[in-house]
Amino acid sequence: MAKDLIHILEAIGLDDQEAQLYLAGLQLGTAPASDYAKKAGMNRITTYNALEELVQKGMFTKVKKVRSKWYAPVAPEYLSLEARKSAEALDRALPELRSLQGAKYRKPRVRFFEGWEGVRHVYEDTLTAKTELLNFANSAVVRTYWPNYDEEYVAERVKRGIHLRGIAPDDAAGRHVHGEDAERLREIRLVPAADFDFRNEINIYDHKVAIVSFGEDVKDMFGVIMESKEVADTQRQVFEMAWRYARLISAAKKGLERVKTLKKTLIA
Repeated sequence: MAKDLIHILEAIGLDDQEAQLYLAGLQLGTAPASDYAKKAGMNRITTYNALEELVQKGMFTKVKKVRSKWYAPVAPEYLSLEARKSAEALDRALPELRSLQGAKYRKPRVRFFEGWEGVRHVYEDTLTAKTELLNFANSAVVRTYWPNYDEEYVAERVKRGIHLRGIAPDDAAGRHVHGEDAERLREIRLVPAADFDFRNEINIYDHKVAIVSFGEDVKDMFGVIMESKEVADTQRQVFEMAWRYARLISAAKKGLERVKTLKKTLIA
């Protein structure tokens, strides 16, 4: 367990000696460098220099006594908070960092996931979206394999405030899901199921395109996440074209229904 903790502390910027001193400090509390050296099994001078460096990094505090300096680690919660701040700052800086790359270095990153657990991982990644989700999906298919899809995935998406615009087949499942749009933070447009019976699901978000293929059996399922600004931007344009088409289809359908209603009224 101690090795695991050291690896975790190294992941947030401490070297091996600093990580050992931090763990020693949690057990010692406020103590002189000599106590830290004994506890961590390190040379006293090395320990003193490392503790001073940790004080500079804000991970230890220092108190001057009459003839010595005593050191104490900051609370673990502080390290966790600082790590989260650093991760969030890096996320915010990603677009600017990517823009600094030359075009020849911006190669698409493609990740492949197999089986049901892999597919779940793809869905979890969509929940990191900073932009709206643009979605081609068959409302019935995903719920066949994932009965708690609405309670688990959709509820979490709504909780995170991620809006979705989707295009789905106009069947019983599609109409039912469409009827809950307002409370599910989404807008779905339906297209004729006979012509557009999607078997795969596509999500476009941030600089990513995620594809899920359900197959005939769980073992045949797979998912793909492609990270490329150019690819994502092109797929957004394709979606917008389909989105406008779906609106025309919907308007035509409503117009036909009004005509049928009018005919019935005239006949009556």
